[in-house]
Amino acid sequence: MNKKIKVGMDISQLAHKGGVATYTKNLSDNLSEISSLEMVYFYSSLRKAYKGDLKNIKSYKIPPMLFEILFNRLRIVPIENFINPVDIFHSSDWTQPPTRAKKVTTYHDVVPLKYPQWSHPEIIDVHKRRLKLVEKEIDFVIAVSESTKKDLMEVSNIPGSKIKVIHEGPTAQFKPQSKEKIRKFKEKYGLPDKFVLAIGGIGKRRNLDRIKQACKDHHLVVAGQSLPWLGIEELELLYSSAQVLLYCSLYEGFGIPILDAFSCGLPVITSNVSSMPEVGGDAVVYIDPLNIADISNKLKEVLGNSDLRGDLVRKGFKQIKKFSWKKTAEETYSVYKELTC
Repeated sequence: MNKKIKVGMDISQLAHKGGVATYTKNLSDNLSEISSLEMVYFYSSLRKAYKGDLKNIKSYKIPPMLFEILFNRLRIVPIENFINPVDIFHSSDWTQPPTRAKKVTTYHDVVPLKYPQWSHPEIIDVHKRRLKLVEKEIDFVIAVSESTKKDLMEVSNIPGSKIKVIHEGPTAQFKPQSKEKIRKFKEKYGLPDKFVLAIGGIGKRRNLDRIKQACKDHHLVVAGQSLPWLGIEELELLYSSAQVLLYCSLYEGFGIPILDAFSCGLPVITSNVSSMPEVGGDAVVYIDPLNIADISNKLKEVLGNSDLRGDLVRKGFKQIKKFSWKKTAEETYSVYKELTC
């Protein structure tokens, strides 16, 4: 019987919301199902206790900024002091602790490095410090898209041979919902019968000012603004309730909402920049995110053409089959094996 690979993984991002947390949850859940791995999970949060189903959690009530100082700046305490010896340590996008193990990290995007105008100065400083450590010490980098790999090579000295693209998957196993469930959901939140869905976020990256101008003749619902951030079950209902997802971001490292929309049978209009064409394939309508008229015209075209919407839904169901967290975990496992063989 072959010896198991012992992997330590930082899952502290589970204390937050967003795409990195979605990645962390789904990848760790699926890695835990691989019998050839012995997983140990490092979790740090001062305010939010870990409440998931993973086993072998090493949890600490310490704020992430303190660990950032300890791991990225002082670098006098190895991760083994917290999780015991491992063969591989898979770090998050926040800290790069010293370790005697082989080192793997995931880059979701390079927003603070490529577009510093969209980030807080403290966050930019953290990512710059960490990048220097990654360049110097890391054995392998996982990029969540070809676009992110390209961007990472532009802003760093990491050679392409050390970067492997492993795509993400959808938020969860979503599917179209029944008319009755949709009716009750709309009633609960006071939603109009027909509406365009956009996804909110911090700062200008989600392009909401232009989206709102392009939607002046339509009911627009912005997740996180018009509605609170929803749990997984209600998020599935939100995607199933809308007429179209208008995802006109200026930049995305991957674009999980595109896959979520596909899963629920929701047509997608998205930007022709960064990773979005990579995720959307031929199953979406593309726009120039800087052109309000283009956004408005494509939106009218999709909403006014039932044949086009049906074609987009069919293509979306086909495109989503290319992405799964099981596949993500298996390809991540192949990285671990390559480093330990």
